[in-house]
Amino acid sequence: MTLPATIPLLGFAWDDLLFMVLAGIMILAALAVVGMRDIIRNGLAMIICFAALAGIYVIAGAPVVAGAQVLVYIGAISVLVLFAIMLTQTKDAPRSLVFQTQVVPAGIATAVLAVLIAVSVFATDWAGGLVRGATETKADHAVQLAKTLFADFTLPFEVVSVLLLSAVIGGVYLAKRERGAD
Repeated sequence: MTLPATIPLLGFAWDDLLFMVLAGIMILAALAVVGMRDIIRNGLAMIICFAALAGIYVIAGAPVVAGAQVLVYIGAISVLVLFAIMLTQTKDAPRSLVFQTQVVPAGIATAVLAVLIAVSVFATDWAGGLVRGATETKADHAVQLAKTLFADFTLPFEVVSVLLLSAVIGGVYLAKRERGAD
């Protein structure tokens, strides 16, 4: 049994529904990151947000970028942030966080940004953006991107890994240091 190209009652494609679900998860997780008081849960919500973004990359036809999103942001950055939080700070945040006291200016800035994004989305001619040859496939583009990333940019890739390792070592050093010593 195969699925129809569009959802019967709603009239749009299945990948559009999947995009809307992932975008909704990402927005809810982002709101949880800035809204919850428990800083460990904020970090976990950030991981969920990054995972939803990786899913959107897969839908957009960029599996290599989605893999990099999972490896770099979920696998390295988020874990590094969570380790730094757990090793250096207390778990609970203050009762009233700084960004929670700036609701009105943040709301105004958000509305202005939303209007600017909407204007630029509707003013852009999206039809001519992705013209590809009939013989090229998504796999060809993924192979070309992987060769460029791991052949031409090997040194920056390794520099970032060394920097992440040194940040973890620094966090452990700060956490293990005696309380009275400077």
